[in-house]
Amino acid sequence: MFATPMRRFLVTAALLCSTLSGLAGCKGACRELAEKLCDCSTNSVERELCLQRAAEEENRVEPTEEDELVCEERLDGCDCRAIETEEGKRACGLSR
Repeated sequence: MFATPMRRFLVTAALLCSTLSGLAGCKGACRELAEKLCDCSTNSVERELCLQRAAEEENRVEPTEEDELVCEERLDGCDCRAIETEEGKRACGLSR
């Protein structure tokens, strides 16, 4: 009996999170930044591998609140063209 309500809760939470991810922010800013950088991959295979690594890394090392604030600041200024320059790499958090 316990497994059914718990399973229903997990499925509902997952669906809600995936449906509202853009609106409710189910993904943290650091995950969003990583995914934005994955979009710069040269092909779909590299992009999918990058997204998989980002998910695995997020599960391995949960970003702190301070990390999330830094990533949030970098989200708007980071794009695929920007990472071609040293200034752009700094803006995306790819260099010091």
